[in-house]
Amino acid sequence: MIFIVLLLVFETALMVCRIKTKSIQRSITAILRVVSVLVLAVVATLSVIEWGFRYYALAGVLAASAAVNIIEFLRKKTRPELRRIRIIRKTAVMLMLILLASLPTIIFPEYKLLPTTGEYQIKTEIKYFTDESRVETYNKQGGARMLVVEFWHPVNAEGRFPLVVFSHGSFGIRSSNETLFRELASHGYIVCSIDHTYQCFYTTDKDGNTLLMDGGYANEIRRENAREDKQNSLALYRKWMGIRVADINFVIDTIQSDSTEEFYRLIDTKKTGVIGHSLGGSAALGVGRVRDDIGAVIALEAPFMCDILNVENETFVFESAEYPVPVLNVYSDSSWVHLDEWPQYAENARLLTNSNKNAYNHHIAGVGHLSLTDLSLASPLLTHLLNGNISSVSTKDCLAHLNKICLVFFDCFLKDNEPFDINSFTLCYKDYVS
Repeated sequence: MIFIVLLLVFETALMVCRIKTKSIQRSITAILRVVSVLVLAVVATLSVIEWGFRYYALAGVLAASAAVNIIEFLRKKTRPELRRIRIIRKTAVMLMLILLASLPTIIFPEYKLLPTTGEYQIKTEIKYFTDESRVETYNKQGGARMLVVEFWHPVNAEGRFPLVVFSHGSFGIRSSNETLFRELASHGYIVCSIDHTYQCFYTTDKDGNTLLMDGGYANEIRRENAREDKQNSLALYRKWMGIRVADINFVIDTIQSDSTEEFYRLIDTKKTGVIGHSLGGSAALGVGRVRDDIGAVIALEAPFMCDILNVENETFVFESAEYPVPVLNVYSDSSWVHLDEWPQYAENARLLTNSNKNAYNHHIAGVGHLSLTDLSLASPLLTHLLNGNISSVSTKDCLAHLNKICLVFFDCFLKDNEPFDINSFTLCYKDYVS
């Protein structure tokens, strides 16, 4: 950001110099352009910045501008005096180009993941799963459904560890909560996160092909409105959940039956948890309902979509049987005050006052929906715009708190198998619990 500000200052100073001298100032301009390219190259080489997509456009603008100005300087053609309006116009164009080229840096500034607090070092691995039993319905070619799955697991570890499977939100990607994955892995969990192909923002298959989100699916997400058309919403919920729940089931079954991968042998197949954010949280809740080998479920601001059985008298009818496994529902300010208003969250609202011994609720005040993901680290500006409000809790504090409550919950039900003490849980985090 300092470099970008300096570029804007120098361009403005050059404009003032041109206006005063009524000259294009070829030599000064060429030197400025070359120096700007060299400075960017030096800070990238010295790792002051992490070279990547954030700087490609800016580097291209600066390099092209330097080349043009060097050529003009070498030609040494005389030009008539420049009028002030033309000087201002040329400067405005250059300033606009710099700002536009800097947008990736402004929207996605460099950031560091939160440090882990567990004893284990972590390794990540990417695997490619193909479900031959299902035909891909999101592309015309069909074929078996392919999933990209990433693992975070302890290294140099002995014993067996619980498996935690994560499902991202409607426009998310598998690394959407990497801070949480790393924290869990450092405490002795094997975390598996799924790219739900064509339901994730993008993924890359084993051949290096980039697969983008399906346009029809994106339109369904944007247009779905449970208040106006519950029958349509129910049909969409069944469609989305059918795909996602099947993805999660397939991944769990594959991991449990495959002993070829060395780190798979570290997994305690009798201790499996599922977690998801938003739409992924709904899928996690669905998996906890249908599998008998799930020990705990965490839903990060997600409705019980899989529990909606029908629509009667313009009202969703939910499964009446008690949720079968311990579940922690985590909410931000985005939904907390609307649970009684949003039809798809009716079961969530009921569980706030219900005596279901398996259901626990936790509200992190002062944050929004996307603050429960690492997008709040990767793009504070985008998170603010999409949340629609400014968080009163810092990103790092929110994520550290979220990571801690998820760890404590899974420790209680996947490791210690002791009764969950909600009072102790609340007291430990009284600064954030509302």
